[in-house]
Amino acid sequence: MQSTSEIRKKIHEYREDADERILRIFNVIIDAEEKNPDLASSDYPQVPDYVYDKIKEERGKYLNGELKTSSWEEIKERLMKKL
Repeated sequence: MQSTSEIRKKIHEYREDADERILRIFNVIIDAEEKNPDLASSDYPQVPDYVYDKIKEERGKYLNGELKTSSWEEIKERLMKKL
């Protein structure tokens, strides 16, 4: 597992190029932390293993080119055509 300082550095570097979705996720996390500053990490809701398994499976499909992905612009264009 990475040290706290390594994680901080990684997040700091990543946020420079992060898209809006990631920035919103960070914002929600920060808001939750500010609302519950004394919450111990053991009190956090735990993510079930099957969720991690599914993420790993979907990531593998993405990396192998088995999943079709679209940019926001492509999605917006398709939706605008349907109007």
